[in-house]
Amino acid sequence: MDADTQGRGRKRANGEREAEVLAVLQQAQGALTPGEVATRLTGDLTYSTVVTILTRMHTKQLLTRTPRGRAYAYAPVTDDAGFAARRMRTVLEERDDREAVLARFADGLSATDADLLRHLLGAEQDPDR
Repeated sequence: MDADTQGRGRKRANGEREAEVLAVLQQAQGALTPGEVATRLTGDLTYSTVVTILTRMHTKQLLTRTPRGRAYAYAPVTDDAGFAARRMRTVLEERDDREAVLARFADGLSATDADLLRHLLGAEQDPDR
């Protein structure tokens, strides 16, 4: 191992870096510029790397951005539960047999989760709501 490799440790995947950036943005009280994100991150990401990550996440519609001075300020489009729901919808939309996927999903739910899902679906169909 050369000195550069020893000092940096293992290379992190883009998904890991995006998760770190997203965690910083979700903990913030408002939108952050790339410089603000970079100072809150642990690790050795450069400003330009943070800009690249934020731009990619904005392109994926994970973040909103608004002009702030000469930069943009970024914020998540939803909370953690919203992102999990988006991932679940994406998986469902990628499959041809939605009924089979939903049936397998429902079969794997605990009794408590199944009751909760029934309640949530019933609440949305309730015309008095």
